[in-house]
Amino acid sequence: MYGSFVLRGLLGVLFPAGCLGCGRPGRPFCPGCWASVALMSPPGCRRCGRPLAGSVGGCADCPPGEVSWCRSPFLYEGPVRRALMRLKFGGSRSLAEGLAPFMAGVLSTGGGWSTGSFEAAVLTWVPLGPKRKRSRGFDQAEVLARALGPRAGLPVRRLLRRTVETAPQARRAGVERRLALAGAFRPVGEPPPVVVLVDDVLTSGATVAECAGTLLGAGASEVGAITAARALGSPLPARCYNPHGLPPGSVVARERSSW
Repeated sequence: MYGSFVLRGLLGVLFPAGCLGCGRPGRPFCPGCWASVALMSPPGCRRCGRPLAGSVGGCADCPPGEVSWCRSPFLYEGPVRRALMRLKFGGSRSLAEGLAPFMAGVLSTGGGWSTGSFEAAVLTWVPLGPKRKRSRGFDQAEVLARALGPRAGLPVRRLLRRTVETAPQARRAGVERRLALAGAFRPVGEPPPVVVLVDDVLTSGATVAECAGTLLGAGASEVGAITAARALGSPLPARCYNPHGLPPGSVVARERSSW
């Protein structure tokens, strides 16, 4: 399995204009992959962006309280999951450029979600530990942040470093993740008042919450989070599974038409 991701990553470097999910012709996704893409579209939870039947101020899927808000353009499944696995383990960094427009779209106040003004915000990323970064050769969250910055019109700065190498968190429950991550990050300098954390996937929110708590303790007044995708334990509304039916003026439709 790992070998296939490496091969796809190499193909992504040599032929970067292919589908983000499968590498075949089509950008950002080929027609076959688009049919399986789930978009995190409003209405829903105004705090965490979880799509629902109507608008609510908070929900059971919101991240811990240290995170003021969070947004993700995609559900972490199918072609999007494959794209992020290729980025993470295959080294296909060009995929970050393909995902960044959608991340910028959900940060936009015109994207249907109201997240306030970002004029004074600074983007940073959830850092890998030194050992894992050496193993991969890069930090996928940093690559996403640096691809997102110009799209969102926001500066990108390193504000955190990881001081504890934690084991993969995917199989741990939320409480176990919080305990494993306690004290794992340290601030790099004094953070600005408003920080937007960038990561590849949001699951329980334990990692971004630990980062947010560190930044708040160092002087930030608000910390939000933006990830390329989000993992959820229950289905999304049916409207989220019809990207081809998007209105022509929508943020994602505009981004799709730019390719």
